[in-house]
Amino acid sequence: MVKYSTNNEESEILPNLLNFDNLKDIEKSEFEGFLMAEILLTEKLNIRTKFNIKYILDIHKLSLGHLYQFAGKYRTVNMSKGGFLFPSAQFISENMNLFEKDILSKIPNKYKSKGDLIIDISKVHGELLFIHPFREGNGRTARLLANLMARKQGIATLQFEKIRFEEYVIAVQKVSEKDYSFMEKLISTII
Repeated sequence: MVKYSTNNEESEILPNLLNFDNLKDIEKSEFEGFLMAEILLTEKLNIRTKFNIKYILDIHKLSLGHLYQFAGKYRTVNMSKGGFLFPSAQFISENMNLFEKDILSKIPNKYKSKGDLIIDISKVHGELLFIHPFREGNGRTARLLANLMARKQGIATLQFEKIRFEEYVIAVQKVSEKDYSFMEKLISTII
């Protein structure tokens, strides 16, 4: 496996269907995949669109299926980032099922207030980032889903680029304690 370094962390270039061994080629292909997925999913979006596990897996498969065999499938490896350990791979399916039961299934088709939408986007976004169900593309999948949730309610794209990374990491860590207030504060500033 090819290794590369960024910010003093060594990472790997994952085996891919296009046989890229250059990080720039992989990043470009991933970017294009997420862009195409966003366009296609936005075109299909309507008031009856249900955000559930299948929809999330479809986002991931549509975005990265041209590049990775594992696209649209839960990760089978344990992962950490910046010293933060994500839930074990062996519990991903169980965690995602609970996520769907406790949060996704309660998302209404139409919100009565922007505040209620912010609360739900914060929960969905934070939980998906915390569970980290995929080997690659978790943040982009979560951001795309958040944008689709907002667009379904007639709200433009969220401005994630305005969030400071350190605050984002803290908000995700707080989600592990079921404290969504940090994520709600961030989402409310970018909606």
